Amino acid sequence: MSETEKITINMGAVDLGKIDLLVQEGSYTNRTDFIRTAIRNQIDKHNFEIQQSVSRNSFVVGALIYDRNDLEKFRSKGEKINLKIIGLLHLNNNIDANLAMQVIESLQVRGIFQASEEVKKSLIDKIR
Repeated sequence: MSETEKITINMGAVDLGKIDLLVQEGSYTNRTDFIRTAIRNQIDKHNFEIQQSVSRNSFVVGALIYDRNDLEKFRSKGEKINLKIIGLLHLNNNIDANLAMQVIESLQVRGIFQASEEVKKSLIDKIR
């Protein structure tokens, strides 16, 4: 299970050249190091707004991992769950679409959502 997700960005030649110059000068080990640092700096800059939104919307921050047994416990109690995650939600491959549909009432993931394609398709109407 990967803790990172690949993203693609488009940059102008001048900005990219400036990054390469900083790498050449030893300020960063490579382009990725520069981009990760820049993103973290922007996230830190907006930390107050992020914390306000997390509190206001009751998000879980981090990683949530569920397997079949977890969801079957909810189903046996007649409980439905609303998942609101900033980070990673991983539904193990032993969870089938029917079980996911019965237990998960709504789903918001700001980050990475990992599940089988069958489960993802079955939850499409519950994703917000």
